[in-house]
Amino acid sequence: MQKIPTLFVRDPADLTKVIREVHPACGWVIAGEGEPTRKYDGTCVRLDADGVWWARREVRPGKAEPAGFVAVQQDPATGKTVGWEPVEQSSFVRFFTEARTGDEVAGTYELCGPKLNGNPENYPGHVLVRHETADTFADVPRDFDGLMAWLLDHPQYEGIVWHHPDGRMAKLKHRDAVATLK
Repeated sequence: MQKIPTLFVRDPADLTKVIREVHPACGWVIAGEGEPTRKYDGTCVRLDADGVWWARREVRPGKAEPAGFVAVQQDPATGKTVGWEPVEQSSFVRFFTEARTGDEVAGTYELCGPKLNGNPENYPGHVLVRHETADTFADVPRDFDGLMAWLLDHPQYEGIVWHHPDGRMAKLKHRDAVATLK
């Protein structure tokens, strides 16, 4: 799991906003490559090939990593280390347990529901949404103005994640559009 870059560069004067400049790693989106999918608002979990569940975790600089933590990437901007911790020790294990069906296959999921992030997805109970099966959007523009307008017109979505066939990803959140255009 790598941190997904935001499609547009963050405004250095106000990191809640983006500017018109395309992030250097995301030009492929503007070029029309990749599939745009729905970004769900929950917390990321992963079932590995050995049947072990992991929860996404960020560790702030100077803080101890939790037991069993597997570091994946350090964010040079914030100094945070992003990685995985065993789901049993995460703060939302109870909700994760409620969401499990036993039919899950290896891959990443978004854990969503009433006790996560204020439940912006409005699920009546806790669920695991497989990222690989996320809703796709055929009508998403690929330019700054078009994307800002599309996100503002679709407040029910946390945002968009583009998936390139080679595995690269890029994202843009609804809150990026709100902050940038206010």
